[in-house]
Amino acid sequence: MPRRVPDLPRIPSTPRLAVLLSGGGTTMVNLHDRIGDGRLDAEISCVIASRADAGGLARATARGLPTRVIGRAQHPDAGARSAAIFEVVRESRCDLVCLCGYLSLLTIPDDFSGRVLNIHPSLLPSFGGRGMFGRHVHQAVLGHGCAVSGCTVHLCDNTYDTGPILVQRACAVEDGDDAEALAARVFVEECEAYPAAIRMFPRGG
Repeated sequence: MPRRVPDLPRIPSTPRLAVLLSGGGTTMVNLHDRIGDGRLDAEISCVIASRADAGGLARATARGLPTRVIGRAQHPDAGARSAAIFEVVRESRCDLVCLCGYLSLLTIPDDFSGRVLNIHPSLLPSFGGRGMFGRHVHQAVLGHGCAVSGCTVHLCDNTYDTGPILVQRACAVEDGDDAEALAARVFVEECEAYPAAIRMFPRGG
């Protein structure tokens, strides 16, 4: 049976993206590069980090992108933290929110339902959920002896890694792989999957 793609909201022809990150920002860099070379019609309007020492902040600043830090240090309460994030997202007139290695759980307000995307480094629903991120995911894949891994872009709800799936791309797990080697191969697929998911949204809103 063909997989049903969820109904997606209509967005402008050149959507404004809010990027949320907690780490080095490689996924953000990929999106920005693809915007720059014309492969993705979009604009990154704000970059929000959960930590002041996130490497992605320096990368965003070097590319001239506006940045903010909104994390536990500023807002210990998770609900208040999410509210502060979406306040900035609205101020920046963003159409989509792209989680790019963002490790905190968001509470998504009604006006952004269906507009928050996440990329996860496994083929969900396998190897998802709380605590499953980055190296932990790849180690789990290897530990289970999987022959195939990959990545998933999905719409976010208010739990970890459970929203409707938009795009999945697979890659082989090769003999002798460690977590770093597998992560590098999965990231190649992530670089294609995230722009493809953004392009799925109908334009002209």
